[in-house]
Amino acid sequence: MEIDFLKKHPDKINEVSKMIFKEFVEKTGSSKKFEDVVNYISNEMDTTFPITLVAFENGECIGTVSIFENDLKIREKYKPWLASLYTKPEYRGRSVGKALIDKTIEVVKDLGFNELYLRTEDASDYYRKRGWIYVETVSDEKYEKIDVFKKVIY
Repeated sequence: MEIDFLKKHPDKINEVSKMIFKEFVEKTGSSKKFEDVVNYISNEMDTTFPITLVAFENGECIGTVSIFENDLKIREKYKPWLASLYTKPEYRGRSVGKALIDKTIEVVKDLGFNELYLRTEDASDYYRKRGWIYVETVSDEKYEKIDVFKKVIY
């Protein structure tokens, strides 16, 4: 498995956008359009947010994760955020997510940050088991329960 910046693989932007749109836009009832996702991740760099990473196996895109400056409007003081972690179903249970998270932490550290945040509505146990520190539970206009976690980066 190889993990690389999406910006180095512009031919994968539509494929990655479809993964993100299906999992994080359609399933949540967001009003964003597919084109919004494409435009958002098309304008990426590797040193400013958003940053998207892609996991490849034999040239096939098998997962993705993004780093946002902020992923929860009501908590703007927390920066940056791990977001949109997704592994194709047929590759789950093979540590793709872990590899994507590890690379995200490396990128964030290289950018000079010593903390990384994430929000989850349904995967708190997954992150607790992997050493993420619970920060708080909040609500926003869309969700009644959002758990916020952070990872301290050494």
